[in-house]
Amino acid sequence: MSKALRLSEKWFQRGLWIVALLFAGFLIGLGGKVVDNLNLVEEPIELVQFIDPAKLAAVHETIRATDRREEDARKALEQAEQQHRVTKANTESARDTFNNWLSTRHATARPDQDPELIARTRQLDDLAARERKALGEVEQQQQVRLNARQASEAAYEQLHALERAAQAPLEKAQHLRELRIFAYRLALTLPLLLAAGWLWKHKRKSTWWPFVWGFIFFALFAFFVELVPYLPSYGGYVRYVVGILLTVVVGRQAILGLQRYLERQKAAEALPDTQRRENLGYDIAMARMAKSVCPGCERQVDLKDTKIDFCPHCGIGLFNRCVACEARKNAFTRFCYACGTQAAAPKA
Repeated sequence: MSKALRLSEKWFQRGLWIVALLFAGFLIGLGGKVVDNLNLVEEPIELVQFIDPAKLAAVHETIRATDRREEDARKALEQAEQQHRVTKANTESARDTFNNWLSTRHATARPDQDPELIARTRQLDDLAARERKALGEVEQQQQVRLNARQASEAAYEQLHALERAAQAPLEKAQHLRELRIFAYRLALTLPLLLAAGWLWKHKRKSTWWPFVWGFIFFALFAFFVELVPYLPSYGGYVRYVVGILLTVVVGRQAILGLQRYLERQKAAEALPDTQRRENLGYDIAMARMAKSVCPGCERQVDLKDTKIDFCPHCGIGLFNRCVACEARKNAFTRFCYACGTQAAAPKA
C-alpha cells in the first residue's frame, strides 16, 4: 500500500510507527518492573522456617560451644608444641655438651671427675624427663582437640540432618509460592492480552492506531516474554501441553479466518463491477495493482501485457480508455495520466 500513499503521508506513517514502538517500549519497561516486583508480594521462603526452632537453637549452641573448645584446644596445643620444642632443644644441647665432656674425660682418664659425671648424667636425665613431660602435654592437647573436632563434626551432622528433613517441605512450599506468583502474573498479563486482541480486531485501523499497536506489542511481550518463562514445567509436560493448546487455538482461528476470507472473496466476486470497486477503495486497489495483483481477487495478473484489460480470474476491469483522449489507463485511477481528465464513473 505504501506506493499508493502520498510522500508526506509515507513519512507521517513512518513517524507514527516510531511513536507506536516508543509507546510499546515504555509500556514494556513499566510492565517488566511490575512483573518483577510481583515476586515481592510474598515473603521469601527459607529452610530454617521448616526446622524446629528449639532443636535448631540447641544444635547451634552445641556448634558454638564445640567450636570454642576446638579453638581453645588449638591454642593450647600450639603452646604445648612450643614448650616441647624448647625442652627438646635444651635436651639435645645438653646431650651434645655431655658427649663432648665425656670424650675429654676418656682422654684424660681422671678419677676426680666421677662426681661431675654423675651430676651431668642426672642433669641430662632431668632434661630428658622434662622433654617427655612436654611431649605428654602435646599428646594430651592433641587428644583434647581431636575430641572437640569430633564433637563439632557430630553437631554439624545433627544440623545437616535437620536441614535434610526440612528440604522436602521447603521445596513443596517454594513450588506453591511459585504457582501463586505465576497466578498473580497471569492475572496481570492475561487481561492485557485479551484487551490487545479486542483492540486489534476493532481499533487497529482507527485514528489512534499507533497507541493501539503499541499496546498490542506490549501485551504480546508481557505474555510471551514476561510470563511464559515462569510457566510451571512439571518435567516439561505443562509447557508442551500449553504449546499444543496455543497452537490449536491459533491454528483454528487461522483456518476459520481463511474460510471466512474465501467466503467474502467469493461473495465479492459475485457482485456487480461497480459495487466491487466501491468496496475496494482507492488506496487498496492502487497498492494491489502496483504488485501486479488483481485488486478484486488478489490473484497474480500480468499487467504488462497490453492486451489484458480485465482480470482473467474474476472478470473485474483493470484498464479502460480515457473518455477525452482515448489513452489506455488504470481503471482505478481518478484522472487520466495523459490529459488529466477526470475518470468517468464506471457503469453498473
